[in-house]
Amino acid sequence: MKNDYLSNGSPMNGLSRRDFVKYLVAGSALSASTLTRLNASIYQSITSLNKKYIRDESPDGVYWDSIQQHFLFQDGVIMMNNGTVGPMPKPVFNTLMKTFKVQVTNPFDVYNYIPRKREQVRRGLAEFIHASPEEVVMTRNTTEGINFMVNGLEMKGGDEVLLSTMEHPGGIHPWRLKEKRFGIKIVEVPIGLPPKSIDEFVGSFEKAITQRTRIISISHTVFISGLISPIKELCRMAHDKEVLVLADGAHAIGMLNLNMKSLGVDFYMTSPYKWMGAPCGIGVLYIKKEMQDRIWPTIASSGWDTHTDARKFETLGQRADALMVALGETVDFQNHIGRTRIEKRIKALAGYLKQELKAIPGVKLHTSEDPYISGGLTVFSCKDVDPARIVDYVRHKYNIVVRTIGSKKKGTYGVRVSTPIYVTYRHIDMLLEGIKTLVRHKA
Repeated sequence: MKNDYLSNGSPMNGLSRRDFVKYLVAGSALSASTLTRLNASIYQSITSLNKKYIRDESPDGVYWDSIQQHFLFQDGVIMMNNGTVGPMPKPVFNTLMKTFKVQVTNPFDVYNYIPRKREQVRRGLAEFIHASPEEVVMTRNTTEGINFMVNGLEMKGGDEVLLSTMEHPGGIHPWRLKEKRFGIKIVEVPIGLPPKSIDEFVGSFEKAITQRTRIISISHTVFISGLISPIKELCRMAHDKEVLVLADGAHAIGMLNLNMKSLGVDFYMTSPYKWMGAPCGIGVLYIKKEMQDRIWPTIASSGWDTHTDARKFETLGQRADALMVALGETVDFQNHIGRTRIEKRIKALAGYLKQELKAIPGVKLHTSEDPYISGGLTVFSCKDVDPARIVDYVRHKYNIVVRTIGSKKKGTYGVRVSTPIYVTYRHIDMLLEGIKTLVRHKA
């Protein structure tokens, strides 16, 4: 674009990541209009790539090398732990800065312009997860969404909730609190590391259901093992028995092409700052329309008793609206690339990693090789090599960021690796080289 120039006359295209951050952080040097033009330039670049690879749903490395340039990284960092927090694409950061500047320069628009933008974001987000806008709530994170549903669901003493043995603390403690207050009963259902089949997984929960079971609360994306739980099949079984299903999909949005209608789940919550590239502090909660009258709001302000849809769960007072607007930009960024293309890339990288890990003596995969019940999180352990040693070694040797996960006591302790779209096969080979080095020298 011929007008894409900075205030000093330098072209915006081709900026190094370091220069890009310098310009954006140093006193908001770029104007809102310039940031808008910069975003348009980035999207034009992606559109051109898509035209070049129009028939290829899983393009080669050249395509993804180009996409990687639209992310912000500290020079040299290879981030393979966005299962905790992921990096932000440049357009999202641009929009975040531009919107924060509204309050600094024109606070009137915080209550004039932003509320209209909120509904635009909600519509885009609903379409992104195949839901209706009336079923979507913007929260702060997955944990908050779980708490909203657990606190709002009426249960009485003796009513049962089924949890798996691999739930995140954010998916356990809301139920522990309800257990302490109301005397409900928590039943833990063991799941394999990994499960051998969908039938094994669903069957374990089916056997645990009793006449007192009211709800199954389960991770769709299991943070300990990398399992993608077969939620569709679980919901079908549970609903036949009049049992509700709540799914913690903290890692799912941006990793999987989510479809709430297809999954059939009653309540779903996710954190777009992991795989999707949104800023921290913004989450998504889906509440099936038919279930909304069964849930009490946890936080009440104007609208909790007059809204007739999921908006009654979003009466949270003033918020950091820039996070919400940036989430909308994240949806646009992913849509420009393509949700199916993103999921295929992530699973292809993970498949290659698992294939190569299996060839290393002493390595045990904690994650299924079946792409239907696995995604972009791969967990493994290595005989006689402490997972923490692997994490430290690859960080110091290659600047690769991975993490330990799980429990020694429960036999789930291992290394967890994320394979998002900005990771390359070369990065995975570097990680594998480090693991092989430690295996050779473990004695």
